[in-house]
Amino acid sequence: MHVHDDPDVESAELAARLRGGDREALAEMYRRWAPLVHTIALRSLGAREDAEDVVQQVFVSAWHGRATLRPDRGSPVAWLVGITKHRVADVRTQRFRTHRNLQALASEAATQPPPVDDSDLAERLLLVHELERMGDPRAAVLRMAFIEDRTHEDIARALDLPLGTVKSHVRRGLIQLRDRLKEVEHAAPE
Repeated sequence: MHVHDDPDVESAELAARLRGGDREALAEMYRRWAPLVHTIALRSLGAREDAEDVVQQVFVSAWHGRATLRPDRGSPVAWLVGITKHRVADVRTQRFRTHRNLQALASEAATQPPPVDDSDLAERLLLVHELERMGDPRAAVLRMAFIEDRTHEDIARALDLPLGTVKSHVRRGLIQLRDRLKEVEHAAPE
């Protein structure tokens, strides 16, 4: 039996090469285990776009965190599965936060009485102004999501952005708008 015929020895060598900064070792790990990472992410999240984002994040994390790879404590594939579980948890947390922020914004909007005067126009102008101040791509993402009522996936395709980036822009943009509207509301004379 040749030493390279043993998958454990070969994996340990691959891990050592990655720890040493060998980009080709990362590429080999990707070729071998990206399908497994994708399957785990897809089964956990149920959305192909999210699973694809997770695969990308896992291998970027693997490269940046290669010093934490300890072949003497486990296989590289087990290490990648661990990173995958963390990235899946991050996506779930992000989904929860986005949902919570949208729910809060919706309930806040639902409790607001319909405007009877020019304050509606003032709020709309303020919103347009704040979106312009925000700049693209975040402003474009928010316009497409809430004015054009487009899905996150559709926005990602239209703007050629990763789905996770679109979701982050929505979440952060809503928080930014909410905070700015509160500032203006508290500063307004009564």
